[in-house]
Parts: sequence; structure tokens; C-alpha cells
Amino acid sequence: MLFSSMTFIYVFLPIVLLLYLVTKKELHNPILLLASIIFYAWGEPKYLAIMLLTILINYFGAIGIQKYNKHKKLVLVSTILANLGFLIYFKYFNFLINNCNNLFHSNIHALDIIMPIGISFYTFQALSYVIDVYRGECKEQKDIYKLALYICLFPQLIAGPIVKYHDVAEQIDSREVNFDKVNLGVKRFIIGLSKKVLIANTMGAIADKIFIQDPHNFSHAIAWLGSVAYTFQLYFDFSGYSDMAIGLGLIFGFKFMENFNYPYISKSITEFWRRWHISLSTWFKQYVYISLGGNRAGKLKTLRNLGIVFLLTGIWHGAEWTFVVWGIWHGFFIILEKIFNIKEFENKPHSWYVNFLRHIYCVFIFVIGWVIFRADNLKYAYDYLMNMFGVLQLNTNEFLYTTGYYIDRIEIITFIAAVLCSVPLFKNMIYVENKVAKSFINIWLLILFFLSTITIASSTYNPFIYFRF
Repeated sequence: MLFSSMTFIYVFLPIVLLLYLVTKKELHNPILLLASIIFYAWGEPKYLAIMLLTILINYFGAIGIQKYNKHKKLVLVSTILANLGFLIYFKYFNFLINNCNNLFHSNIHALDIIMPIGISFYTFQALSYVIDVYRGECKEQKDIYKLALYICLFPQLIAGPIVKYHDVAEQIDSREVNFDKVNLGVKRFIIGLSKKVLIANTMGAIADKIFIQDPHNFSHAIAWLGSVAYTFQLYFDFSGYSDMAIGLGLIFGFKFMENFNYPYISKSITEFWRRWHISLSTWFKQYVYISLGGNRAGKLKTLRNLGIVFLLTGIWHGAEWTFVVWGIWHGFFIILEKIFNIKEFENKPHSWYVNFLRHIYCVFIFVIGWVIFRADNLKYAYDYLMNMFGVLQLNTNEFLYTTGYYIDRIEIITFIAAVLCSVPLFKNMIYVENKVAKSFINIWLLILFFLSTITIASSTYNPFIYFRF
């Protein structure tokens, strides 16, 4: 079930919210747990068993860590391997088989495996729980239903943000639901829905029309158009989902961490990763980077640890070499900026043109990265980038469309909206206290909600990019 679907907006959410608001606090967790199971099973019920098994493994794993203190490291490792076993099988098994066949010229048959939606996200949440228990940052949850609610809570189940157990443990036990939270949550949900439906889907339609073609068969201008359209699609698709998840969390009394902080205004790749997919970045920092030693063992090992983290970040996103190379691409610039001590440079005042050049550098790097990320394979990514930079031999006789085919007045307006909404011009819009301004904002949000639902009802194009990760 998609957040941006008529079924969710007009059937599922109102029913769950009504039940939640009219019942006693003691029933809030059971209602949310049942709703979360129905939400997940709606799309693919056969994979519900995998998620339930994940809950059982981590429930008993955490209890084992506390009970068998002398052997708690063995219990932790066993629990981690069990979690990663599911993830590797469903997400990476065929990738490993295909690469083994290519490397050793073998003929091992790939399996017909479909990756369960959200497995990358709920697996990382489960891992954070058992690691937190092992580190003594929280106690084991003896109520299996509360642990199940943490792992499969529907607002952030499918595509995050990745919520760490120690951040929401108290909220699972006790949380307050009031008008202000519901009001703020609804506004946040509408903003996320609008970003997804009105901007991301429009940008996605442009990008898909271009990336489906052979890079030899369109002009350099169209290549740049496709890369920029995808750059906006990815941001507004994923940040829109995160806004909706955070808004839904508020409606039900939860406070989730922010997942995006205007990453496209960054002036370095280091800053970009402080602003992009923040929950994933902090997860890798807390559970991988620090575990490897962080920056405590000298500069060379620090650089090594950064390289490992970004290699794993690429692998986490998908079982394709494009994602691996994308992770290495970002890791290379993170390491480069670490060598040149970009943090110290950022803390110094700079003239506007220096900041502008730094921003152009950052945009240049992440746009190239998104082309690699979007491409079906490395050969396509290479050809596409060569087209962008004017060094690919084009088949001008095969040009099917001009730039005007991809963008008309609606797309141009959407591009302008995408640029404006990528910067913090409207950052605190929903927190305004002035009554007149608040009234105008509420009217504007109602208009956005109306336009979004009309667009959903009249369109069949409504994917969420991060569902496949």
C-alpha cells in the first residue's frame, strides 16, 4: 500500500486514526500493530512471515544477550548473521550467483527471488535494537508485541526513516496524542504528499522517457535534462516519503528524526551526507564507522573506515555494480575532503563567489553520482555521462525527439517549483504563529492536498523509488 494512494488516504488512514483516537491508551499499541501488519500484508502477504520471523529472531536474540552475559558476543553475532542472512538471500543472492558465473565461467542457475518490500529498512532497525541491547544503551524489550510494533510500525516501515530503538523506546511505552501534534502531522503529511505527487512524479516521467533510450540517440542538452530531472525526482520522492512518515508519526504520537535537511544547498560532499538520508548516515556512523574505530586510530585508518562505510552504503542501496560504484564515487570525495580537512575550511568565512564555486562543485559531483545510480548498468552510465560531456559519438539520424517533447509549460513550472523547494525558503512555513499568515498557509495546504489527490486519481504513474532498495 502506498502513502500516495487513494486507498491509503481515504480508507486505511481515516479508519486507523478514528479507532486510535476514540479508544483508550492501552489499545493504541495493539491498534497500530494490527494496522501495520495489514498495511504490509496488503501488498505482499507471502513475505509477512519473513518480517514476523525477523521479529522473533531479534526478540530472543536480545533476551539471550542479557541472559547469557558470558556469551553475549556470540549471541549478538548469531543474531546479526541471521538478520543479514535474510537480507543477503533476498537482495543479493542472484547478484552473487551472476557474478560467480561471470568470474568462473560457471553455469549456476539464478533463483526466482522477489525482494520483500522494506527489508533493507526493517532489517537495519532490528540490527540497531540488538546492538543497542548489547552495548547497554537500552534494556531488552520483554513484551514481544512492543518490539514487533517498533520493527513494523507502518509510517516508516517501507522506506524509513530508519528509527533506532533507543530513540523511540520510551515513546512505544508512553506517548501523548493531542490536537497540536495531529495538526502538525497532517500538515507535514500534505507537504510530503505534494512533493511526491506534484514534483517527483512529474520529474520522474521526464527522466524515465530519457533514460529508457540509448544515450547515442539523444542530444547533450537532453542528457543534461534527464540527469537534472532525475536529481529532483529522487530528492522529492524520498524526502516526500520521509515527510509523510514523520507526519504520520506525529499523528500517532511519535517523533521521528529528520531524514533530509535541504541537501542540494550543500557546498561539499561531506556536508551533503550530513543533510541527505540522515537516518542511514547516522546508522552507519553509529554501528559501522564507530565499531571500526572511527577516527580514533590515526588518519590512515580513519580514511579506511570512511571508505568501508561508503562502499557498504552503495551495496545497501542495491545488488547492482552501479550502486557499488556510486558508493565508491561518494566515498572517494569524502576521503579527499577529509585529507584536505574540509571541516576546518567550512568553519572559516568565505566570499560569495567562493561559496558559489563550492556549491557548483558539490552539485556537479552528486548529479554525476545520480546518473550512475539511475543507470541500469555501468556501460549505460558511462555512455550517458560521455554524452553529457560531449565526447560520445551520437547517432543524429536516430534522434527521435527534441527537448520540447519532454518539457512543456507544466514541466517548466514544476522545474521552477523544484528549485524553490530545494532551498529553505519555506522551511518553517507550518510553524508560523501569525494568524493571518497561518490562514493563508492552511488554505495553500488544502489546495496542494486537493491537487495531489486529483493527480493521484487521474494518473497511473506513482512509484516510490526507495521501495526497491
